[in-house]
Amino acid sequence: MDKEIQSIIGKDICTGQEGWPLGMPLTRSIGNGLWEVRSSIPNGIARVIFTVKNNEIVLLHGFIKKTQKLPLKELEIAKNRYKSLE
Repeated sequence: MDKEIQSIIGKDICTGQEGWPLGMPLTRSIGNGLWEVRSSIPNGIARVIFTVKNNEIVLLHGFIKKTQKLPLKELEIAKNRYKSLE
């Protein structure tokens, strides 16, 4: 991942963290204690799935997607990491 994309995603994560709780269009609940940071990047859409535990944002999984739909494979990775926190 190039530096420009890393910078965009990093800034969006920081904005979400500093202004928590935020809503659309930057963050969105995807249910069961999971949220996503939504970043528009050149050539796609970046998502970082996170949860909030003990008033801390815990990043679980990040990926770049080409469609609007959340890929189930990516969601399962985040859910498994979320379960390991408990």
